[in-house]
Amino acid sequence: MFKKKSSLRAVYGKELVNLGKKYDDIVVLDADLAKSTKTEFFKKEFPERFFDMGISEADMVVTAAGLASVGFKPFCSSFAVFLTGRVYDQIRNSIAYPSWNVKLISTHAGISVGEDGASHQMLEDIAITRVIPKITILSPSDPNMVSNLMEKIYHYESYLYMRLPRNDVYEIYKKDQDFEIGGSYIHKIGKDITIVATGQLVSYSLMAMLELEKEGIDTGVVDMYTLKPLDTKTLDSIIDISKGILVCEEHSLIGGLFGSIAEYVVRNHPLPIESVSVNDTFGESGKVEELFEKYGLSKESIMKKGKILYDRI
Repeated sequence: MFKKKSSLRAVYGKELVNLGKKYDDIVVLDADLAKSTKTEFFKKEFPERFFDMGISEADMVVTAAGLASVGFKPFCSSFAVFLTGRVYDQIRNSIAYPSWNVKLISTHAGISVGEDGASHQMLEDIAITRVIPKITILSPSDPNMVSNLMEKIYHYESYLYMRLPRNDVYEIYKKDQDFEIGGSYIHKIGKDITIVATGQLVSYSLMAMLELEKEGIDTGVVDMYTLKPLDTKTLDSIIDISKGILVCEEHSLIGGLFGSIAEYVVRNHPLPIESVSVNDTFGESGKVEELFEKYGLSKESIMKKGKILYDRI
């Protein structure tokens, strides 16, 4: 169904350069990982507006808050495990509480970090950041989506967290496709079940949808690329049309998109809901495809859970 793959973090790095050419108030901070996060592209083009803070993520986040307080628009980058897990206190108290306009962009989110293993496979970052009041969280599924969102992220007048994977992902959307912060993308709402997916599980969900429909299960897919605030208008449409919801995410079962949607559904119109996610465990070192298979994030896993959900409705 999809043939071409590319890197979301490489698109992020290139779009930072494009923004830097247009706006002289954008600054970029990194924590000794510019080569991996691809902020090195900005560093090469605008060395005077790039700050490598060394292995000091807390210092990086607080410095970004200070830069925002005097009118700059800082983009902070590191691996997801460091940018959210290591500096929660600084994000909460130095950025969110005073409401400074800082963009937190992580790479290497999820189990797709691969061979680096459990210490670097961040499966809790959505849960950690979702509880911070008023934060906006994005999890794009496709390189063209990242490219389209970056200009909007720059102009977005609030703090924001976006997670990106390490591995290359399938291209889903056309280059001229438009996306809005706070929205989602409806591929189809199924009369039987709708798969609500985020990140690179969107492509696998679309593949699974085709297979499930061959078996007579009317299936839809919604790309919930905004994790907070939830697109409740689209969720209401799913609740009105579908008999069940399958949530797919490269994150822990606890505290991520599944938890967020389950909270909304149970308050508004309870209906059967299942999850494809990592079930309360750490990952391990391995190739991405093998890890997705072992931890139940593959196309086949989505199909299996879809059939289980269908049998419940």
